[in-house]
Amino acid sequence: MVALAAVIAFFVLGLVSIASCTSVMTAPMGAFSYDSPSWTDTVTGDTVGIISIDGTIQYDGTTSSPEGLKAQLDAAEQNPHIKAVVLRVNSGGGVATAGEEMSRYVRDFEKPVVVSCASLDASAAYMISSQANYIYAAETSAVGSIGVIMQVTDVSGLYEKLGITVDSITSADSKDASGGNRPLTEEERAYFQDQVDQINEVFIETVAEGRDMSTDEVRALATGLTFTGLDGVENGLVDEIGTLEDAVAKACELAGIARADTVYLQSPSSDLSRLLDIMGEVDENDLSKALKELDKRGGFEG
Repeated sequence: MVALAAVIAFFVLGLVSIASCTSVMTAPMGAFSYDSPSWTDTVTGDTVGIISIDGTIQYDGTTSSPEGLKAQLDAAEQNPHIKAVVLRVNSGGGVATAGEEMSRYVRDFEKPVVVSCASLDASAAYMISSQANYIYAAETSAVGSIGVIMQVTDVSGLYEKLGITVDSITSADSKDASGGNRPLTEEERAYFQDQVDQINEVFIETVAEGRDMSTDEVRALATGLTFTGLDGVENGLVDEIGTLEDAVAKACELAGIARADTVYLQSPSSDLSRLLDIMGEVDENDLSKALKELDKRGGFEG
């Protein structure tokens, strides 16, 4: 029976994958399209929208990406019932460019934005949070980690021990600099260091603008290390110790309303997520009966 279930899951997942690929391939090149958020029809009174930024900041279409976050912010901005937004952040950062874009979207949002830091709000995630009107954290939250890292792994020594030779045919001497097949030259190391410093300066300036601090104040905190929520309040990276509920109450205050309903603003689940949700809701006995009936009717051979 386990084998039968595995076969069914395999074919269903295959169909979902084919459908998803077809959707991608038929979309116009360079264009993004999003379904109308499922929450838009359920919001009827004063409401605070909660957007979860959870996991790695990257380009994956979720609310932890520029496209996904902007889709929800745009919908919230256009909906007259959404009076403010709370960002529930639990992320250690990710792609610097994605964080930069998301920071701009939060900064340009016309309604109040309050951040509620969960256990971790660091690096690119904190760059985004710094653009909010107010930031709450728990006493034990890890916040900050202002800094940039670029890693180049050199495995040439291991290749040599294994007798592996890599011949790189390049258009320029440094085209294979980050390939990991040889050590960096001093010139290449200096070049990459300059890039890291430039990106770090953008990070520092963004935080300084968002937190109404001087660049020197932020630069002094740009150690690459996180601070506790308690230390964050002391050094200016956090406004106050508080919970998600406190963040919602602050959002109401900034929006000039006494109270509000809350709704999570998120994109529709992917086909795979919906399939897994459905499978999780199916009773094991019902699935077993269905598989047995299918087997009786000659649905499988073996």
